[in-house]
Amino acid sequence: MKQVIQETKGKYFSVVFTKKDGSTRRMTARLGVKKGINGKGMSYDPNEKDLMVVWDAQKNDYRMVNLSTIISFKCGSKVINNRSKSV
Repeated sequence: MKQVIQETKGKYFSVVFTKKDGSTRRMTARLGVKKGINGKGMSYDPNEKDLMVVWDAQKNDYRMVNLSTIISFKCGSKVINNRSKSV
């Protein structure tokens, strides 16, 4: 799924996934936003936790998407459903 998201190349996409607390989150997001980057980096590697940093269009801030709990993904005409992962 990570590769599919990376192939959006900065286009907006929608994703539904299960959050750490068990709730479902629907997000419109994109990659490649440089706003607010301070150069310090993060204290952990999101790849090790199967997370991906995205720009949340509704919150206007960076958020993490749990790649292992994605229920659905849509970007343009590309639609992927993983209903078996829904809670």
